[in-house]
Amino acid sequence: MIVKILKNVPRFRFPAIRYNTDKIDLGKALLTKVCGFSALQGLGNLRPQDYINYLKLVSSTNGRVEKAQFHAVISGKGRMYGQDDLTAVAKLWMEKMGYGSQPYLAVFHGDTDNNHIHLISTRIGKDGKKISSAFENRRAVHALQEVLGYHFALQYNLSTKAQFYLLLESRGYLGRNYNPSKLDAHIAGYKPDKVRMGQLRELLILHKDDPAFTDILKTRYQVELIFHAADGKAPYGYTILDHGTQQVFKGSEVLSLKYLGEGVREKVATPTATMPVNETSLPASYVGPVWIADDVDDEAVLGMKRRRKGKARKNTR
Repeated sequence: MIVKILKNVPRFRFPAIRYNTDKIDLGKALLTKVCGFSALQGLGNLRPQDYINYLKLVSSTNGRVEKAQFHAVISGKGRMYGQDDLTAVAKLWMEKMGYGSQPYLAVFHGDTDNNHIHLISTRIGKDGKKISSAFENRRAVHALQEVLGYHFALQYNLSTKAQFYLLLESRGYLGRNYNPSKLDAHIAGYKPDKVRMGQLRELLILHKDDPAFTDILKTRYQVELIFHAADGKAPYGYTILDHGTQQVFKGSEVLSLKYLGEGVREKVATPTATMPVNETSLPASYVGPVWIADDVDDEAVLGMKRRRKGKARKNTR
């Protein structure tokens, strides 16, 4: 998943509104979120001009800002992220970028090879102050990485890609396609903590016969067990998420599943749906990186004319 902040336009114009509402009218986009438009949201049959007028009104409180429109696009790989996924990501990203309380529209597009969402707002806050644009592109990428949970997961000492995405899933993060080469580099730095493995083995043996075994580990020691099973059958393995020391272990490296006892082996535990504030729970899986440059409608937004050598231009709309 990537984020791109599109070029600014002249003073107090909001062409992104018309562009996206035209796509909606053609059935090629869907308005998934309207935020911060105050009493305007209570009215029916709103026209694109109503949203434009409201953004102009807010923007008029600061005449020093020449280009008030804020227009960004967040894109996922293929159909990996649906409209609900992207809307959830967009909401969290807007908050981290300082636009959480701003009036903005989120419009989902699924008419290109990569599902993506457009975000349109004003750079002027309702207090008349300009929202910071310092290092904006760098902050945009950083905020997206944080929303997807990559910053969280990279703090952990782990040995496989599966552990990385299991860790994200356990906390409800939405990340599914972290940069493969960077992830490989992180995994290459894995160092097995034999001392901690021994401590965890003692904890498992100490509490394995307690009916509240997994809850005790989680609440008292910040140790989470994720059991792996298929079709509701007894688990065939497990992973240990040691949040206290920020490490992930294969259960078999610490204590064989059969030694945990029949009661534990028959209990299939799934990743918790409880998440940190500002996160959304969705299953995780692995895909490669994606680039928004190939999306046709975004080329139209930017007015880009690209030459394709030896190929006829495709219309994917």
